[in-house]
Amino acid sequence: MGIRGELYTTQVLLDNRSYFFNVKENRAGDVFLQVVESKKGDGSDFDRHQIAVFAEDMQKFFAGLDDALKFIEKDRKAKQKARAEKKAEKDARFAKGGEGTKRVYRKKGEEPKQDDGIKRTGKVIHVVSKRAVNDPAETSEE
Repeated sequence: MGIRGELYTTQVLLDNRSYFFNVKENRAGDVFLQVVESKKGDGSDFDRHQIAVFAEDMQKFFAGLDDALKFIEKDRKAKQKARAEKKAEKDARFAKGGEGTKRVYRKKGEEPKQDDGIKRTGKVIHVVSKRAVNDPAETSEE
């Protein structure tokens, strides 16, 4: 038996937290699973949270975990299907012969495709007027 009754340990490292799965044995000889979450807290300390699941309760624990995972997967698939339907509806609405026209925007820094006298800068569209050089509004009185 290892340190503090540890029989087996594995670690899962993520960006901002770590999970430890420890199989331990207590003084009475009962084997249990200890799940520890450790995440970086304020400063240099770590926040640690742990649960212990004893061998006789593991089947029920994992059945509940499996039910939760099935629900998450079902919900994910439902949301993905709803997104696909919404996209298909939008594409159908803006397709040729549809009721609306799809707006096409250019990327920042990209030159406009046509020269129609409209200056496009960011979110604001400025209409450039074509005045004559000797327009009296442009000349100032001196």
